[in-house]
Amino acid sequence: MTSIVVVDDHPAVIAGVKAWCQAADPPIEVLDSGPGVSVAWLNPGDRADVVVLDLQLDITGPAYGDLKRLVDAGRQVVVYTMREDRETALTCLDIGAFTYLTKAEGEDHLVAAIHAAASNTPYTPPALSGALGTDTRANRPNLTQRQIDVLLEWFHCESKEMVAQKLNLTVSTVNGYLDRVRVKYANVGREAPTKAALVARAIQDGIVRVDEL
Repeated sequence: MTSIVVVDDHPAVIAGVKAWCQAADPPIEVLDSGPGVSVAWLNPGDRADVVVLDLQLDITGPAYGDLKRLVDAGRQVVVYTMREDRETALTCLDIGAFTYLTKAEGEDHLVAAIHAAASNTPYTPPALSGALGTDTRANRPNLTQRQIDVLLEWFHCESKEMVAQKLNLTVSTVNGYLDRVRVKYANVGREAPTKAALVARAIQDGIVRVDEL
């Protein structure tokens, strides 16, 4: 069973997420919840497959530091917040969040995002799709056509072995192309350590549309 830990300072939100997870198909186990990010680091929350993180706005703004520490530790983070502005959503993706949802998007999208994060399957809810579609930032890496071909094929395949088979390459060659793409994104300050992050970057840069995934 997929498990989560919920970081949110609103009891009503936590109660709602727990009810949605219990009713989900398949159900999702909520290991712990609380108003501070410490619940994600302490037992049993440290064992959760997915961290559902409210950005916990305060006088200093969104808690990007908490998000980065979780991502750097290899955690799958679904940001679930009241913030609806494009810059916050894109910043969270740049840091490495698996996906970004507004609380207005509700049960169906949150449950789907949790299941996707647990299986490392890309998921783009409506608000994030809108943010990606209007991203006009210029720091885009210069990818070769072959790198783009491998990237797009990987988005549609379950494994790198399948990509290698379809493009008549070896698996090590596929890995090499993907590694170089990640390096190029890292060099422009937009790290993409996971498949989901690479999908987000590709959408941001117009390499692929959401409806093509």
